Amino acid sequence: MAPKKKFSKASEIVIPERLYFRIGEVARLCRLPAYVLRFWETEFPQLKPAKSSTGQRMYRHRDVELVVHIRQLLYAEGFTIAGARQQLKAEAKPAKAQSALPFPPAARTDELKQVRRALREILALLKAPPRGKPDFGWLG
Repeated sequence: MAPKKKFSKASEIVIPERLYFRIGEVARLCRLPAYVLRFWETEFPQLKPAKSSTGQRMYRHRDVELVVHIRQLLYAEGFTIAGARQQLKAEAKPAKAQSALPFPPAARTDELKQVRRALREILALLKAPPRGKPDFGWLG
């Protein structure tokens, strides 16, 4: 019986600071065949690399981090694809804790009152009848 293949931990993978990676580069970094990455794109809706004008997959840094995380879930933690998909969905949901309502501080309310007052003054000027006869001499 052949020994079980051991995968390195996600923490051992160092992702260079670059904007985009091609599929071959991601495959090399994560020690995976490119066809596995293409398959994961169909199985994990979160993994959507952009495509260049030539159709080449361009993975962003966060896409590569997601690939590393998926690899960790599947190979190191023993999740099934469905289980890993569910785990990623659960991790993406925000906590159910209720946050406080964003009421403006007292200083802001004073500023808002000043703005309202100024707008009312402008509205009163616009509603007031014009003073005197307007000069439209430039019309001819």
